[in-house]
Amino acid sequence: MINPISTPFDHKLCQQLWTASASWILVACAMVSLLLTGCRQEPIEVFEPNLVQAMKYQVKDGLPMDQTTKDVTWALTRMFGTPNDPKLPESVTVDEELASIVSQENLIRASGPADADGRGRYRKHCALCHGITGNGRGTTAAVLTPYPRDYRMGIFKFKSTARGAKPTRDDIARLIRHGISGTAMVPIPALTESDIQALTDYVIYLSWRGELERRLIDDAALELDLEAGERVFNTEWVDSQEPDQKMAFEEQWQIANDYVAEIGEAWLDAEDDIYDVPEPPADLPVAQSREDYEKLMQSDQAESLAASVKRGQELFVGKIATCSKCHGDKGLGNGQTTDYDDWTKDWTTRVNLKPEDRDSLIPLLARGALPPLNALPRNFAQGIFHGGSASEDLYRRIAVGIEGTPMPAATFVEGQFDKDDVWDLINFIRSLQVNEDAAPVPAA
Repeated sequence: MINPISTPFDHKLCQQLWTASASWILVACAMVSLLLTGCRQEPIEVFEPNLVQAMKYQVKDGLPMDQTTKDVTWALTRMFGTPNDPKLPESVTVDEELASIVSQENLIRASGPADADGRGRYRKHCALCHGITGNGRGTTAAVLTPYPRDYRMGIFKFKSTARGAKPTRDDIARLIRHGISGTAMVPIPALTESDIQALTDYVIYLSWRGELERRLIDDAALELDLEAGERVFNTEWVDSQEPDQKMAFEEQWQIANDYVAEIGEAWLDAEDDIYDVPEPPADLPVAQSREDYEKLMQSDQAESLAASVKRGQELFVGKIATCSKCHGDKGLGNGQTTDYDDWTKDWTTRVNLKPEDRDSLIPLLARGALPPLNALPRNFAQGIFHGGSASEDLYRRIAVGIEGTPMPAATFVEGQFDKDDVWDLINFIRSLQVNEDAAPVPAA
């Protein structure tokens, strides 16, 4: 088998592979083949390693990452098991609080082959897009916009918690239950509530595992002298009775378990990090939908709503809220359209690579990175909101931003833009939506 880390690059060959992988004809043929032959799943013994995370350091710093990848994969398998036999680290199972985050019973229900009796929910309903490892690189991922979520950064876009916090269980379950409007993430009627809870646990499990993997690779690259042969885990010392080797391995293992606990505690803290949406002012009508907006405009509250919309528009194009910078003056999503989300920046701009320079990205694309796509601002005329269309959802998106994207948290300035003003912005956004029967709004 070719070693994907240490094998020298044939850039011409990689370019040819890249061109072929981007071919819509080949994608279409693959999809037709899939439909004709069905999903023939080969046994999956181990999770795919995060080769992109390792390759970042090889490209940027010239570090040898082959041994690190092997050692980290060994440790993760020892701690978290395999796609068919998942488990939690021993340090989690002996801690009552950490053990409460994920149910082993739910892991079994969600994992395993799609056709296994009483199992396989994730592989049957989620892996085609999100990948077996939760890396957002399933079979269909490359043809979807936006790409499916990669759970391994431990970052989730649509949640009820403050920026920097993990989502709650309810946040994840809600997205599984209802889907994400305007994306390929759709509700699955066949899922029972027990299935949804099992998948919620499995998403947390994959994220927990993937975030630990990233941290261990980062530690190896930033803290160890890899060129001198230092290793994140000396795996051959695991059962050593030689005192120095035994102590050295125990120290390495403790670092990993400390990370496991730190990540787990962040999940436990999520319930305490919920961002509480304030009630709107008593005299301010807030439209809960476009339909509600139209009704209010025909009611005795029309004057108050119109004033709110006007105030919202002023904020929208103003220098403090600066919504129009990305969304455009008329909210058509045609402002700043050349930025990228954090999942792309993580392996491009943050390692001094330009997303537009595809030749420089070939080593990372060959390791599983998906071609960079711009993070496009929402076109409010469409009335589609990925994070939920309820006014409470919109309030959170404005107040705390959207984690992992260029959408920042609001900057409140006393006397100029405060928390009550967010309701005016929401009313203005509702006013931009075009009815289904109306003529389409031009995209410029």
